[in-house]
Order: sequence, then C-alpha cells, then structure tokens
Amino acid sequence: MGMQAAKNSLDLGIIVKDITASLAFYVDVLGLKNIETLPTGFGKLHRLAFGDSFVKLIDPKKVPEAGPAGMTAQLGFRYLTFQISNIDEICAACEKAGAVFEMKKQELRPGVIIAMVRDPDGNVVEFVQRA
Repeated sequence: MGMQAAKNSLDLGIIVKDITASLAFYVDVLGLKNIETLPTGFGKLHRLAFGDSFVKLIDPKKVPEAGPAGMTAQLGFRYLTFQISNIDEICAACEKAGAVFEMKKQELRPGVIIAMVRDPDGNVVEFVQRA
C-alpha cells in the first residue's frame, strides 16, 4: 500500500544562501504569503504559503556549498512548479526584479504556457498557465 495523502499538496524546503534576497523574491516578487518563522536545529525556517502548499525557506546556521545551477547541471530535484493564472504579470515582475530566465514565456503545447526563472540561489522556478 502506498502513501495516503493528508492534504492535496506538497511542501518544499529550500536551503538558501541569503534569506533577505530569497524572501524578496518569493514574497515580494512572486507573492507567496509569509506565514511564520520558526527556529530549528539547523537554522530558521520561513514558511511561505501558496494555495495549500508551503515553500519553506531555510536560513541555515552554516551555509553549505552550492551545487551547479540550471535544469540539466546535475541529477536530483531541479525545479519547482507553480500552477498560476497570471503568467504575464508574474513574468513582468520577474523581469523587473532582474530574475534570470531559464526559459522565456512560451506556449509549450496548445493551451499550456510556461516560463522558468532562477531564484537568488540559482534554483529553477517554473510557472505554468493552462487555458
């Protein structure tokens, strides 16, 4: 028997180098809601809400070395996807904030528009809008 979901979403933890830059990107640019800040054994956790999901930014006590940035730079979790209904507005906000686009806004297939940017640590963030 597999896992039984307790809620209809996933949460993601991201270890960040500069919490100020990361909060500015995820809260001020993307509009996630900063719910709470909690101390942990390895640093401070900033819980940000998006729908029923949480993005948990971790401000570590000791900042580890970063791996290579980009979609195909290494194996493992490589991007975070937000299903949204205002991709033009978010892409404009990302451009204004100076975010690096991994992929400019484009129609991937009929009715599906995507764009990908890098967060302040080089993690890829995908936006998907369905018609």
